[in-house]
Amino acid sequence: MLDGPTSRNRYSLCMNEGPKSQPPELLRRLLRAKDRMDGASHEEWPVSRLAEVSGVSEAHFSRSFKQAFGLPPHRYLLTRRIERAVALLRETELPITEIAFQTGWASLGTFGRIFRDITGETPSTIRRRERALAPMLEPVPACIVGAALRPDLKIAVLEKRRRAADDTNEPLSPTEELE
Repeated sequence: MLDGPTSRNRYSLCMNEGPKSQPPELLRRLLRAKDRMDGASHEEWPVSRLAEVSGVSEAHFSRSFKQAFGLPPHRYLLTRRIERAVALLRETELPITEIAFQTGWASLGTFGRIFRDITGETPSTIRRRERALAPMLEPVPACIVGAALRPDLKIAVLEKRRRAADDTNEPLSPTEELE
């Protein structure tokens, strides 16, 4: 299958190079799915639905999305939901339960656990801190504040939990990974 130069080039583009190697049409399709997630992050967005929006297979969508945006689709969606929850905690008087449901969580317990895993703080702690910081951040554009306060989901939540249990935030060394 990979005998011809065209096949080899296509394979190397998919496997070795960054997002710039992706065709513009594919990037437009991925952006279409990303925009849909941004506009309705409270909805369920399984990979099958996102792939359908993009017009590509599920496996190709997942692989291409991560290559283009640096995060798998599910982690990107978690980031958007937590960002929206933090904004609602800061800007509204809504109860935390209502914020959880408005941002797409079906269970308050799951919301609280994942929120704490990602941010390191409970929603009520974030609410108090964000409200205390709000007067100092007013002159800063909201897009800059949002980018600066964006949750870091470069590592999986389960990996964060494991590191917390081991009382370390350091990545595993190559020898530790083999054990």
